Amino acid sequence: MFSLFSIRRRGIIIRTRDSLLYVCCLLKNIPSLSSLPAATSFSMRSYSAVRPLLEAKCISSPLEFSLVRRLNMLDFHVVRNWIPARYMSKESFELKTENDVVRFSMGRIVDNNGSQTKGRVKTKRVKMSKKAKLNELRFYRLKAKKKMTSPNPEVRIRYKLEKAKRKEVWLIEKLRKFEVPKAPAETYDPEILTEEERHYLKRTGEKKKNYVPVGRRGVFGGVVLNMHLHWKKHETVKVICKPCKPGQIHEYAEELTRLSKGIVIDIKADNTIIFYRGKNYVQPQVMSPLDTLSKDKALEKYKFEQSLEHTSQFIEKLEKELEDYHDHLARYKKAKDGTPKDSVINTCLDNNNIHCKVLLS
Repeated sequence: MFSLFSIRRRGIIIRTRDSLLYVCCLLKNIPSLSSLPAATSFSMRSYSAVRPLLEAKCISSPLEFSLVRRLNMLDFHVVRNWIPARYMSKESFELKTENDVVRFSMGRIVDNNGSQTKGRVKTKRVKMSKKAKLNELRFYRLKAKKKMTSPNPEVRIRYKLEKAKRKEVWLIEKLRKFEVPKAPAETYDPEILTEEERHYLKRTGEKKKNYVPVGRRGVFGGVVLNMHLHWKKHETVKVICKPCKPGQIHEYAEELTRLSKGIVIDIKADNTIIFYRGKNYVQPQVMSPLDTLSKDKALEKYKFEQSLEHTSQFIEKLEKELEDYHDHLARYKKAKDGTPKDSVINTCLDNNNIHCKVLLS
């Protein structure tokens, strides 16, 4: 029976559903409160552990007599209808008996190992009302309006610069979602063409009218699919890239070579690439590669890229304006500090003399 008890130095800690009943059961078998140690800790899990304490009744003080009488009143209704130990909660309190004074303190939880831990308080998330959200938005709009209409040019430029930088970070995060991991490169034997074969294929590609356009979406799965469809009946195909930035035509050529396994015959000045399918060409089962974007996602990526480009240009422009404004302030301050007061007085006197001569004449 005493294996259920663990003695502590401070306080009696009891864990049960109805902790007050355990206190009463404990005090029934104690001759006096002064005989108790400074602190004792109990952990009971069922009525079977309390039963031996209820059998022996010893009364030695008026306090114990009142507790015993209350226990007899609760004995029939509570003890006989005791719930099983598995349904007990971990609620506990601490009983301190020092100098014949009983004190209680709540708020500790006793683990199964006997260690004491503080109870976790669940904080409820306060939901903002619609009116509070509107007031917060109105506050930020007024704050932004004050900065936009500020008489100080530096405040206006810095506000625009911070806003543009936040947009730039947001656009970079959006573009990361469109990054497709490249598939491992397949090993294939690149065919070696002689100069005569290249000249013949170049003339053939220039004469034929079949072509594949590469527009603002760039290289995506549909471009490679169209190339394979053209290679069903033709050896060569022209890829026309419009619009195309300077130097971007070579990037398109490398990407299409990797995806289609074709051979670049010639790159013209009007952003046109001539591709040869190869002598041992076999049409693949999946003509649109898996590591490419779809048509809709490619257009969405282009819009974000265009917005990022314009935002970067706008940031450069604002930084230059801010630098020019600081240079202007420095020149104005230098000119103001460099002009002596005597020269200002002399210029004022000369102007007055000239004005007097004009009046006399």
